[in-house]
Amino acid sequence: MADAIALDEDAAAARDWHHSLHSAVCDTLTPWEHGTVVRASRYPGYFDYNVVRVERDTQIGFAELAAVADRALDGLAHCRVDFDLAVTAERVRTDFEAHGWRATRLLWMRQRSPAPSPDGVLVQAVDYDAVQRLRVTWHREDFEITLGEQDSYSAQSRELALSRGARVLAVLEHDRPIAFTQSVTVGEAAEITHVYVDPEHRGRGLGTAITCAAIAAARGARDLWICADDEDRPKELYARLGFAPARTLTELLRVARRARSAPARPQTRNGAVASATTARLLVGAASTHVRPERTSVTTESPDVLNTCIATPYATTVLVLAGSATGLPENTV
Repeated sequence: MADAIALDEDAAAARDWHHSLHSAVCDTLTPWEHGTVVRASRYPGYFDYNVVRVERDTQIGFAELAAVADRALDGLAHCRVDFDLAVTAERVRTDFEAHGWRATRLLWMRQRSPAPSPDGVLVQAVDYDAVQRLRVTWHREDFEITLGEQDSYSAQSRELALSRGARVLAVLEHDRPIAFTQSVTVGEAAEITHVYVDPEHRGRGLGTAITCAAIAAARGARDLWICADDEDRPKELYARLGFAPARTLTELLRVARRARSAPARPQTRNGAVASATTARLLVGAASTHVRPERTSVTTESPDVLNTCIATPYATTVLVLAGSATGLPENTV
């Protein structure tokens, strides 16, 4: 017997924001015994919009849940289950991981106090494609998928991003982007979905500076959200910048799953930038993800990479120019 999950105001607001993104993009939302199956037929390669949601506290086991996901997401090259309550996922997490699934425990955070204003860093809006080099680098740090799958995902994510008016901000050094952030606004709420710093420039406080800039750019939103890996370091950065924990959920993902029915329809290659669905902050060995779509291309050719990476959200790119941050050495 599944029980409804009792949530406080912050957790309920975070859940409603997350679910509203599905409602806005997905064309199929089908109730099942323990939650909802959401699918976006126009974006079959976009993990965040093709998932089985477990919305209740249930005792369902691995075998039954995996079978439900296989049936519900048949025809896709991935399989994903999202638990609205992380504690429910913990009961089956070990079993899923033992069968090759990747578990990510996410912490949704809500802005509760103003962020500091970093000195000495120039932040400016840039075009969506201006940070393509960074997007390619970012995605090569994550999952490896075939070129065809990356190609399809890139086209789908770019289309969705541009359709939703996403904003991108970046940091420039010698006219070259070295850090960027991306955000999306829907109604009176906004989310910082991406935070990324070039590996060669981490440890200089750019993550802090670019996040502060994204917060400032979202001024006026009734609610501002960011999502971090609950088992990694960036959530501490976000806490210093005025965000407070609101809700913890768990994503279970199996990639390289061959479709048993029709494969994802091919997309024409485009010159878009690469992106993920979750905002992530990568600093040194630590990586934070705000609901990211993890992907990378299995090729060493820069020319190929530059043609097949794109972003899922309508995006704002923020660029920070200059190396000085005016921030303490222990900032990200």
